[in-house]
Amino acid sequence: MALTESNRFENGTGAPEFSLIDVVSGQIINLQKLKGVKGTVVMFICNHCPFVVHINTQLVKVANHYLEKGIGFIAISSNDAETYPQDRPALMKQVAVNLKYPFPYLYDETQEVAQAYDAACTPDFYVFDANLKATYHGLLDNSRPGNSIPVTGEVLRKAIDAVLDDKAPLDNQKPSIGCGIKWK
Repeated sequence: MALTESNRFENGTGAPEFSLIDVVSGQIINLQKLKGVKGTVVMFICNHCPFVVHINTQLVKVANHYLEKGIGFIAISSNDAETYPQDRPALMKQVAVNLKYPFPYLYDETQEVAQAYDAACTPDFYVFDANLKATYHGLLDNSRPGNSIPVTGEVLRKAIDAVLDDKAPLDNQKPSIGCGIKWK
């Protein structure tokens, strides 16, 4: 398991547009339809990464808490499903249903969306304000598989709260760390 850090994504950068297939509904959905009224979290995840598996339960809790406050959540998997068959759409759907993801789980088969966001790892979190301008890019919290720190979603929660409270973005944003995106 090679560790990869997320790339820098400047605050104020607009969210790149996309239209991708939701593996649960089978529908093509775009960013404009999925964005939240008060803000949006775009996250790059996948099925097999131990870093994502480690946070999945808390990720669902965070999303459920903030969806009712007007924050949209969008999960995207951009991994090469031919080389990593555990990340193919049928299994993505199974994970989304089993874990009761309250957000769409989209498949980026061409990897163009991951490239547009300069995503590097899973998990990788981007927070945007109501105008889809970036306010945060980084980690969920400081928990990692095996480090005994509880998974709380603390850092992402603070970043979302800053958007909801119309406060300045968090200082000292730390990159996420996880498995590198599996490029074709």
